Order: sequence, then structure tokens, then C-alpha cells
Amino acid sequence: SIRIIKKYTCLNMNYLLLIMIHIGVGLHAVGGVWPMPQISASSPEQYPLNPEAFYFEYGRQSEAQPGCSVLDAAFKRYFSLIFPDYFPGDNLSVCAGQASLKAETVWGALRGLETFSQLVYQDDFGSFFVNKTDIEDFPRFQFRGILLDTSRHYLPVQAILKTLDAMAYSKFNVFHWHIVDDPSFPYQSQTFPDLSAKGAFHPMTHIYTQTDVQRVISYARLRGIRVLPEFDSPGHTQSWGKGQSDLLTPCYKGGTPSGAFGPVNPTLPSTYQFIARLFKEVSSVFPDSYIHLGGDEVNFFCWKSNPDVRAFMQKMGFGTDFTKLEAFYMESIVNITSTLNKTAIVWQDVFDYHERIPEDTVLHIWKGVPYDYTKELSRITKAGKRVVLAAPWYINHIAYGQDWRKSYTVQPLNFSGTEEQKKLVIGGEVCMWGEYVDATNLTPRLWPRASAAAERLWSDEKQTSSVEKAFPRLQDFRCKLLRRGIQAEPLYVGHCRHEYQGI
Repeated sequence: SIRIIKKYTCLNMNYLLLIMIHIGVGLHAVGGVWPMPQISASSPEQYPLNPEAFYFEYGRQSEAQPGCSVLDAAFKRYFSLIFPDYFPGDNLSVCAGQASLKAETVWGALRGLETFSQLVYQDDFGSFFVNKTDIEDFPRFQFRGILLDTSRHYLPVQAILKTLDAMAYSKFNVFHWHIVDDPSFPYQSQTFPDLSAKGAFHPMTHIYTQTDVQRVISYARLRGIRVLPEFDSPGHTQSWGKGQSDLLTPCYKGGTPSGAFGPVNPTLPSTYQFIARLFKEVSSVFPDSYIHLGGDEVNFFCWKSNPDVRAFMQKMGFGTDFTKLEAFYMESIVNITSTLNKTAIVWQDVFDYHERIPEDTVLHIWKGVPYDYTKELSRITKAGKRVVLAAPWYINHIAYGQDWRKSYTVQPLNFSGTEEQKKLVIGGEVCMWGEYVDATNLTPRLWPRASAAAERLWSDEKQTSSVEKAFPRLQDFRCKLLRRGIQAEPLYVGHCRHEYQGI
């Protein structure tokens, strides 16, 4: 038998699952699994898989049974992934061989199905095989994210869904949707429809309707992926001002308004009323318990030029320290999200400005490249804050050659600090910022380079320290991605048995 044991509790759903995978019996080497499992043992003993005699079923002791939407859908999806050339006929029969997959949650079962699908291989005659294998597996970090930026270039929903598929193949579990920013506001708000009507690149074609958003959330859920929305403020909000008057700060030149606008105006009560209403909607649309509030790269020039802002600063006792003004704003909106029972994630700038934020706020580290991010990890965890590391995985930056190696050799816990500090690193994130990325090049730029970070976030670091040993495994995984319809770019010279067959 093949026994795959998965332990995975990150998404807070407790199930005991026993899934029986029925196969045929009888000898070839097992292809590698990416990311590498924690404990794995395989033998040359080989089992043929007959698509017409293969099926999934729930174990008798499983708390999840037929009707579990996540697993019912996964069984259909993974049958097609395991047997890509098979078109079902009318005959089904039961064979003696079987595999078992045990998981504590449905989400662990999904990861186990992905592992099993990667163990299956074909011979030159098109027959399917799997080798006798025992695997015990669990993720090293609970937060394994991918950021997509849909403001600098609009990404059609289908491009997002394809990314979610590829994320599941690499066992990522958080889609960080940086949905709006300076260039455009594509999120169609029910409460404030003018935000997209006036702030999107086009009010009809370049927006995400409520139906689109629900489609993404549902598609992600069925693949064990959380959707983390980001509405970044007070900076990165130029597109917001087009559809919401008096939200942004008027800039002044020579004592009169210049016609330009800066960050969100933190001095007006109407600002916080708007934010409260918008975030109430966002909190109901996006079910995840976390919301990303941004807080990075705020340019103080416009605030400094505005006489009303300066007067507010004096009234509040801030003097000329504009970091205190940003702190005032961020503390206010974090409190708004707290009343909505959401936990805030913010970029590390919020910590850098000594802002008073709830203890459970998560800090997102983006500074400190190439290797100074270790200092950032040490500094922020010393203050007792949980962190997500993104700094070394901004893979929108590209270089000739095999730049995936840099991502692979990151050591997220290799910083000066206690064991308690290191427990505060809840995971990491691959960022694909959109200045030079749209649907034409998103997939090949992201894959398989993001998969290097995926293994670092999932697998045991000591077992996966060699890029030389990883290279042939990642090449093999890249070929699997191609066969599954993901346009993953090549790592180096070579070929795949099943080359990409077109769009």
C-alpha cells in the first residue's frame, strides 16, 4: 500500500480524515514531490494505476464524509490531474490495492492529495504507476503567501484563478490580494460605487465586481487558500481620491492649493467615517479573519505644505513630527478593524514609526535587502510582534540566469534572537508587484521561481539546503506545471517530455 500521513492544522478546521485511494498492484523510480515532505520513504516496488479501476472514497472512521464540498471537488479535480490523458468510459471496477491518506483537517487532506498526484508517473507507453511510499508531512510555517498587485495592471479573473491553481500545486495557502493602489481602484464597492466608477482604469472592463470577488474567494477556498485583502492607506491612495471627495490632503504651494493631492487627510472626522463604512463592507465581503491595512511609504511633503494639517499637528501636540500624524491615523484605522473583529496586518513602517497598535497585529517585513532583513526580523520580534517575511522574495525583480537560487537559500529564522522570538515568524510571502507585470507575463514570471520559496516555507531546512540537489527536482516540478497548463518558464537548457501545448 501507499500510506500518506498529513498533519496540517493552519486553517482552524478540525476533521479526522481517512481517505482510501484504490489502485491496482505489481516495478521504476518515484519522481520527487515539491515541496519536499518532512519524512518520506519510498521503495522500487511499483504499482500500476488503472484509471478505470481507480477511485477515492472516505474512510469509515472519517469525520468528513460525502457532501464535504472541499473534498468532493478535490477528488474530481485530482483524478484529472493524476490521469491527464484519460477520458472516462463506462467501466469501473475495484482492485485489491489501496492507499490511505490520514489528515487532521480537510486542508491537510488537500495537501496530501497534491502529494499523491505528484507521486504518480507514466512510462513510455502511457501507463501510470506509483511506487510504494510512506510520507509524514506538515508545513514548517503556517503562513505561505503570494501577493498579486491588481492596481498597477488589471489582472483578469481567469489569470487570478490560474495563479490559485499553481499556488495549490506548490502548497501556498494565502493569496494576498493587493487589490487597489495609486494607479487604479478596480474593487467595485457597493457602499461607494464611485471609487471604481472614477478610480478604475475603466469603469466596466477593468473592475472586480462583487460576483468576481466571491468567485475568487470560493475558488481559493476549495484549494485550501485564504484570501487576504489589502486596502493600503494613507499613502498609495491617489485612485481613491477620484471617487471620494475631501478624502485626500490638498497640497499647497506658496500659500495656495496647487491642485495636487497627497495621502489621505488624517485631520478630518469624515475620513474615519468613510474608512469605517468601507471596511465594514470589506469585512463582510472577505471572510478571512485578517485584513491588510498597508501603512507603507507615506510621503509627508503634502501634509507639511497644508496649513490645516499643520494647525492640527499643533493642536494635537505633535509639533513637526509627521510620523506622529501617521501613527495617529494608523492607530485609528487599526481600532476600526478591531471593532469589526478583524486582525490587522500592516507593513513594517507602522512599527518603525512607534505606533501603538494591538498586540496581535502582524508586521509585514519588506525592508532590508539583500541581507539586512535579518536585522529587521530581530528588531521587530524582540518587541514581541508576529511577523511575515517578504523582503527577500520580491520576485518581480528579475535577473538573467537562475535567480530562483537566491529565493531558495533564504533562511527565515537565521537571525539574532531567542527561540521565543523565532516562534513569532509565522511565515513568508512571495510578492509580484505589477509595474511591469500583467496577464501576458504573470505566470511565467511567477512560476517556477515562486516554488523555490514554497519549499523554503514548507520543508525542513536541513534537508533542502542544497540548490544543486534541488535543481533537478525543481526542473521535474516545472515540467509537471507545464503539463497542468501552467506556463512556467524554464530554469535552464533542457526539455520536458510534455511541452506546453499553447493557450
